[in-house]
Amino acid sequence: MGHWWYRNIMEPGKLPLLLALVSFVLSFLVTRVITRMIRAGRGPFKNVTPGGIHVHHVVPGVILVIIGGFGAIGSSRHSFGAGLSAVIFGLGAGLVLDEFALILHLDDVYWSEQGRKSVEIVVLTAAIVALVLGGFLPFGVNDLTEAERHNRGLVAMNTATNFFLALIALWKGKPRTAFFGTVIPFVALIGAIRLARPGSPYARRFYANRPKARAKSGLRAFHHDRRWAAPRRKFENFIGGTPDPERASENELRRP
Repeated sequence: MGHWWYRNIMEPGKLPLLLALVSFVLSFLVTRVITRMIRAGRGPFKNVTPGGIHVHHVVPGVILVIIGGFGAIGSSRHSFGAGLSAVIFGLGAGLVLDEFALILHLDDVYWSEQGRKSVEIVVLTAAIVALVLGGFLPFGVNDLTEAERHNRGLVAMNTATNFFLALIALWKGKPRTAFFGTVIPFVALIGAIRLARPGSPYARRFYANRPKARAKSGLRAFHHDRRWAAPRRKFENFIGGTPDPERASENELRRP
């Protein structure tokens, strides 16, 4: 463990990256806890509304990202300033990506179905940074042995293949499978080889003249949704909070 720590963290100067990842995850978790407490009317926390304007936490997040980013650029990789800047950057990034859906939709969709995109992008970001941190992408690691080059070459090939399969799963109308498949082995493969969901670009392209494939695709999607909709909903509510029914109704009305 000590050898791995030196080779993959200390030698390539990835300690600031580790600090940024930890502060990023903690910032997201603490923010979710506080926002839930505010929503439930518990605890001492309140929304910041100077002059009647609701200041979303993405605003201090952007400020922290700017401070941490410029601080990191102006610091040496192995200095105290780099570590401090990494922590500040991670805190700001957690605040910003927690409201990624707000930035994407230019609307306050935090407690709606669209707001779940923030949770998904945070999980994906943390997973990718963890892969870089773990040495699967050996940036800055010097004098790799033949075995290390071989192992990391295989991991790089597997990651590229996984990403390609994830694109196919996305083409088949399975965004969640593609999302998790980019970082979890075999998930993208399953999504890529199974039938496409009805209405997906793949289904419109290849099932147009195949009524049996269309019928089988629709039946499979129906059974899949009936089986997994409730457990998935409970898990999403546990992580991101239960959507506001009023906001959900409004979003349904806006859909074409």
